[in-house]
Amino acid sequence: MFENKLAFLYRPLRTFPSTTHNGFMAIIHHTSHENAPTGTLQDRHVTMIALGGVIGAGLFVGSSASIALAGPAVLLAYAATGLLVVIVMRLLGEMLLARPGIGSFVDCVRVGCGPAAGFVAGWLYWFFWAIVIGAEAIAGAIAISEWVALPVWVIAIGLIITVNLLNLISVRLFGECEFWLSLIKVICVLGFCALGLAALLHFVGPPPSVVHNLNTGGGPVPHGIFAVLTAIPSVLFSMIGSESATMAAAETKDAGGNIAKVTRSTGLRIMVFYLLSVALILCLVPWTNIHPGHSPFVTAMETIGIPGAPFLMKVVILSAVISCLNSSIYITSRTLQGLAARKDAPSWFAKLSKQRLPQRAIAGCSLFGLIVAGCSILSPDVLFAFLLGASGAVILVVYALVICAHRSLRDEQSALFVMPRWISTASLVGIAVVIIGMLYSASGRSTLFASTLSVIVFYAAYRIKEVVQSQRA
Repeated sequence: MFENKLAFLYRPLRTFPSTTHNGFMAIIHHTSHENAPTGTLQDRHVTMIALGGVIGAGLFVGSSASIALAGPAVLLAYAATGLLVVIVMRLLGEMLLARPGIGSFVDCVRVGCGPAAGFVAGWLYWFFWAIVIGAEAIAGAIAISEWVALPVWVIAIGLIITVNLLNLISVRLFGECEFWLSLIKVICVLGFCALGLAALLHFVGPPPSVVHNLNTGGGPVPHGIFAVLTAIPSVLFSMIGSESATMAAAETKDAGGNIAKVTRSTGLRIMVFYLLSVALILCLVPWTNIHPGHSPFVTAMETIGIPGAPFLMKVVILSAVISCLNSSIYITSRTLQGLAARKDAPSWFAKLSKQRLPQRAIAGCSLFGLIVAGCSILSPDVLFAFLLGASGAVILVVYALVICAHRSLRDEQSALFVMPRWISTASLVGIAVVIIGMLYSASGRSTLFASTLSVIVFYAAYRIKEVVQSQRA
């Protein structure tokens, strides 16, 4: 019965002939043929980017903080967050395929909720990923500094410049790098899941005491349900990345078909990569043995008795960090170029190179990432901490705006949409519950306050832009 009610989540999206030949020239940027990058990615690139897009350091390392915060009940946070991501991706896919000329999720928000909402959604999304550039550069530099005798800030600058050059050369090179980096991550997670299942079946390692592991330290819900709600933003932060696969799909020859395929498979990827792997970790080791900042995958593999587990995981984490850094520059540059094309950002960033790449936007986003990385070195506990907090919950606002846009467009063209209206209503209620839950912890309140400030700043920027443009007119 339950599976039948949610069958629409896996039902193929309705596609139209006009969307199957570069009908979507961009997912984050506008759809003008003059200003949109051309499709140069292959299907294998999109497939692997889709698989690896939701796998990052947030899973390999960041999951330790979520487990320590909520205990075994963190699986509820992963399930709820995964369901939200699946729904938003499906809503996004429906809007893009039902309205071939609409362009991007920012354009969807603009059409459904108004120009102010589109401006705020675009800049919040850009801000979120721009902060990720600096954060991932520092994370990668720290990992490399264990092998290379150079200061962290030097390595961070080198990483950003290197990845910046990869993005500046061609979209094809971006796709090729992401293909191999994602392949490493996917093989690692699937290998860990196979190893964990073998351990549970007593084929390898000492027999785990599953019941004891799940009930130790206060039981399955040791810190209450509000701890689960508080963990959702960090879990959501780790899951963000499916959009990169959607953008990559837009730069292929069969854009419409690949968009439909990517949005349809999001749920399966999240279920395998997050729910299964985290559940296996909780079954294999007591959750009280998992400490924030230390990879729970390493803890589980050491418990099983896998030699060289720490070194192996360092290599995988480094590949995940570089992959995320690569995707972050790709996403932010397309977002900024799209905003500039809509006159929501300086028009200088809208120009494309002869290779039809947003090189100016790529360089600008990389420069901002360098500034963020510098803040983490010069003022880690003040400026950098504030930037992380200011971007920590903004994705909830972006998702809420996408959901509202779908509700509006669905009312106009209900015959073209599959997702029932109650799903979007339930999703908005879920986001509201998460926001309320964040108020019950000090860290959640500070993140919520800083992110609210970001929304206010970008909305004020929109109003200033409107005043300036009206005066020029």
